[in-house]
Amino acid sequence: MNPESELSRIGISLPKNLLDKFDGIISARGYSSRSEGIRDAIRSYITYYKWMSDVRGERQGVITMVYDHDQRGLLQTITDIQHEYIHTIQASMHAHLSHDQCMEVILLRGDGAVLKTIAERLMSQKGVESVKLTTIPIEKED
Repeated sequence: MNPESELSRIGISLPKNLLDKFDGIISARGYSSRSEGIRDAIRSYITYYKWMSDVRGERQGVITMVYDHDQRGLLQTITDIQHEYIHTIQASMHAHLSHDQCMEVILLRGDGAVLKTIAERLMSQKGVESVKLTTIPIEKED
């Protein structure tokens, strides 16, 4: 039997605004059900995780992060993480998206595993809505 055909039921709790956005995407993309949309989202997450696992060697990268600036202690935590990696983080830029949302763009250079660690640490903070790490390998000059 195909592993994809064996179904398991799960239950999840989501904030209404997140579910509303997800339902809008499901409708726009023509999914037949929430379940199909969730399966597709999980497949994408797994693919992204595998890609992130392969980030190694000397890399130049950028982290794009959106977060709730009203989340208690989050700004200090973001600053502390950036200071911890002062030799990897080259620059950062902060933008106000709305009254509640901010975007931080962080330019990095260093070992891919370290860049990935920074992105994952930021991603795991309460109040961080999204984190995207993009990297390219640094070609050694002869």
